[in-house]
Amino acid sequence: MTTLLLVRHGETDWNAARRIQGSTDIPLNDTGREQARATAASLAAQFAGQSPVVVSSDLARARETAEIIAEALGVPGLHLYPQLRERSYGVAEGMTIEEYLEKFGAFDRENVPEAETTPHLRARAVSAARRVVRDARRHHAPQDVPVIAVAHGALIGQLIRHASGDTLPLAGERLANASTHTFLVERDRLGVLSYAAVPID
Repeated sequence: MTTLLLVRHGETDWNAARRIQGSTDIPLNDTGREQARATAASLAAQFAGQSPVVVSSDLARARETAEIIAEALGVPGLHLYPQLRERSYGVAEGMTIEEYLEKFGAFDRENVPEAETTPHLRARAVSAARRVVRDARRHHAPQDVPVIAVAHGALIGQLIRHASGDTLPLAGERLANASTHTFLVERDRLGVLSYAAVPID
């Protein structure tokens, strides 16, 4: 069995402005880098004496967060997985939450042209998690090393929902920037051990 930690990237200017990012490639801001360093320090303490595998979405905000974590852990360069990208929000990308609500009404994402559907996002998220773990096992066998994957809020949320039988996250919760969520992967079964959420603003 493999411990898989999903870390949401640090803050960007679009996060701070409450703009919908999706697959738009927005970099970390200074606050996001500080958040990434704090998470990196926590993970370095948690895995002292170990060498976890660190991987990332290929979007800049996730990649830089992962690079900060990998440096703190003293592990080699990370592998990028486009499959870990954030959900595409189609024509809504770049809108503020207020603009979205004015144009589309309910914030359910399914009514947005060109946006990735929830079933597709969940299937992609689960497939990506399994692939990341499978690759780590293949490269480090027979040793089973922990895997840290830096990704995005909507994708991580769908993994939590899948692994918890749609009981988590609870209503009114969101996943904060640079938060860490821990899963256990046994064969192809994905279970959630812990997740970190904060109240929706």
